[in-house]
Amino acid sequence: MTNPVTKDRRHFEDLAVGEVIDLGRTAVSKEMIISFAREFDPFPFHLDEEAAKASLLGGLASSGWQTGALSLRMLVDSFLSTIASCGGLGFRDLKWKTPVMVGDTIGGNVTIAGLRRSESHPQWGIVTLDFDVRNQKDKPVLNMRLANLVECRTPEAAA
Repeated sequence: MTNPVTKDRRHFEDLAVGEVIDLGRTAVSKEMIISFAREFDPFPFHLDEEAAKASLLGGLASSGWQTGALSLRMLVDSFLSTIASCGGLGFRDLKWKTPVMVGDTIGGNVTIAGLRRSESHPQWGIVTLDFDVRNQKDKPVLNMRLANLVECRTPEAAA
């Protein structure tokens, strides 16, 4: 049975290991950093410029979780909204490599690192995605591996 919501999107069978997705770019402002920190990660080096200057980071820095959320947003805009994605299954090997500071622009690529069909649910495939997110100086800011559930167009092909 065809899902009317995802019928015109790419399905599991349309994806290929090695495919590279350009995430685009996102500028990170002082207001974005403080707003996110107030609600989700209220450490002084995310909220207060003077405290941030005296910290290990040397200035107002984005929360790593904000960097992750911005990376996911870019992934949705550039890729997940174009495929028959059914949701995330989790992530591993998350590394925050370089702090994201006020005025930085982040972007990068995601590579399809693996594809496999679910053994117990043949209507689903699992795509493994490797993130390489960098700042405007080409310094890595975030790496992680994400697993996402994707509809199969032909579940019977798994049998």
